[in-house]
Amino acid sequence: MAKYLLLKHYRGAPASINDVPMDQWTPEEISAHVQYMNDFAARLEGTGEFVDSQALSAEGTFVRYDGEGRPPVTDGPFAETKDLIAGWMVIDVETRERALELAGELSAAPGAGGKQIHEWLEVRPFLTAAPTTTECGFHQG
Repeated sequence: MAKYLLLKHYRGAPASINDVPMDQWTPEEISAHVQYMNDFAARLEGTGEFVDSQALSAEGTFVRYDGEGRPPVTDGPFAETKDLIAGWMVIDVETRERALELAGELSAAPGAGGKQIHEWLEVRPFLTAAPTTTECGFHQG
């Protein structure tokens, strides 16, 4: 089995077909969307493919180290042009093809007007071996 991260974006992914921001949805549309997500996760729990999921708020701050004895440097709240993650789901599946199949199903969640969103989801495999400095995004120096 291989673990995959399915990333949902508020902003930063290509536009979906039903591209109405969630803050413009009715309470009923939001409830239907959340119910779809919960039902999807419950089905994957039944097959043993669900690991975890979380929704994230639109608030956030980038933070970095600024030197010994200095407070961290922050950038945020997020500017409108920055990529913004809405949430994620971790799945544990037999193949990459199964991960893509499930991401396609998740993309069909209802949105504004009760119509499927057809949102783009980012599918990322977990590393299975110790990463090299290039793979994990760290550099030495």
